[in-house]
Amino acid sequence: MRRHITLLVASTVVLVLVAFLVPLALLVKDVARTRTLAAANVRAQALAPVVAAGDRGTVEVALQQTASSGYPMTVLWPDGKFSGAPADRDAGVRLAERGRSLTVDTPGGREILVAVLGGRGGTAVIRAFVTDRQMSAGVGRAWAILAGLAAGLLAVSVLVADRLARSLVRRITKLAALAKGISTGDLDARIEPGGPLEIRDVTVGLNELAGQIDALLSREREQAADLSHRLRTPLTVLRLEAETLRDPAEAGRIGEQVDVLERTVTELINTTRRPVRAEAPCTDATAVVAERVRFWSVLADEQDRRMDMRIPSGPLLVRVRAEDLSACLDALLGNVFAHTPEGSAMGVALEARSGAVYLTVDDAGPGFPGRHLLRRGVSTASSTGLGLDIVRRTAEASHGSLQLGESPAGGARVMVRFGVPPRDAEPS
Repeated sequence: MRRHITLLVASTVVLVLVAFLVPLALLVKDVARTRTLAAANVRAQALAPVVAAGDRGTVEVALQQTASSGYPMTVLWPDGKFSGAPADRDAGVRLAERGRSLTVDTPGGREILVAVLGGRGGTAVIRAFVTDRQMSAGVGRAWAILAGLAAGLLAVSVLVADRLARSLVRRITKLAALAKGISTGDLDARIEPGGPLEIRDVTVGLNELAGQIDALLSREREQAADLSHRLRTPLTVLRLEAETLRDPAEAGRIGEQVDVLERTVTELINTTRRPVRAEAPCTDATAVVAERVRFWSVLADEQDRRMDMRIPSGPLLVRVRAEDLSACLDALLGNVFAHTPEGSAMGVALEARSGAVYLTVDDAGPGFPGRHLLRRGVSTASSTGLGLDIVRRTAEASHGSLQLGESPAGGARVMVRFGVPPRDAEPS
C-alpha cells in the first residue's frame, strides 16, 4: 500500500509538471527569440536616420560602432554597392527595395530588413542578420533550471507522500495486528486511536468489539461454569450411594467412575473459565491414547468386546491440549459402547503421516445411517448429538478435520486428523 500511494502521488505530480512546464518551456523559447529579434530591429531602426542622410562615411562609422552588438549589419545602397558586412541581394532585399520593411527566414538565421526611403538615387535597405544560435541563447540554461525545479518538486512530493503513506501503513498494520489478536482470542488487545478520521473510527470500533466479545464470553463462561457446578450435587449423592453397596469391589469400581466423572466436571469448569487463547499442544499423544484405551478396556472386557490398539512406540506431538485429545477419544469410544451391540469388536489406531497425526476408531457395529450425524445436536439414538461435533470442532481447531466412513468389519470408522504445531509451540 505504501508503494502504491507513493507511485500514485509521483504519477500525479509528473502529470501536473508536464502540463505546466512544457508550455512554459515553449514560452521561454519564444520569448528569447522575440527579445533577440527586437534588439536587432531596434539597432537597425536606429541606423535608418544616418542612412537617410546619405553620407556613406558616417554610415561606415556607425556600422563599426554597432559591430560589437553581435548582429552583422549591412547597408545595401540603391546603386548596387553596400556598406558593412557582405550580403547578397536576395529576394527579401529586393522586396525591401520597394519600400517595405520585413523579416525573412533564411538558412541559419533570420534577416531583418528595414527600407530607408527618401535617399538620393532610390531606397536603401538596412539588413541585420540574427543567427539561430543567437535567438536560442539562454534557452538551454532556462530549460535546465526548469528541469531541476521539476526534479526537486517531484523528489519533495515523493518524500512527503512516502512519509504520509508510511504513517497510514503503520496505523493500518496496528489495526491488522489488533484484528489478528482478537481472532486468536487476545481480547485484552487494544490500540490507541489515531491517524485519519476513518482509521480512527475503525480503531474505536475494533476496541469496542473486543470489549463486547470479552464481556459476552465472560458471561457465557460464568453461566456454563454455574451449570457445571450444579452437577457436583448429584455426583456427591452418587458417591454416597456407591459407598452403601455391600460388594466392596463393585463399590470401588463405581467410586472410581464417579471420581473420573468428577474430574471431568472439574475440567469442564476450568475450561469454561479459561480465557480463549491459543492452547499449548500435547507433546505425547501416544501416552494419552494408551491411557484412555486402558481405561475403556475394563468396560470392553465386561461386554466381551475385542479391543485392538495400534499406536507408535514413541511420543507424537499434536496441536491440541492433552485434555482435549482425551475428551475426543472418550467421546468416540463412548459412542461405540452406546450405539453398537455388546460383543462388537472395536479398534483404536494412532499414526503420523503427511505432516499430521491421525486418530482412527473402528467398530463392527451397524455403521452410520448418514453423514448428517456431523450436524451439531443431531442424533439417531437417544443422545445429545454433540459427541461427534465436539470431536470435529477440536480437530478443526488444530487445523485438522473429521472424516466418517466404513470400517473393514463393516461398521463405522471415524478418522480424526490433528494438525502438528510449529517448532516454537510451548509444550503442555
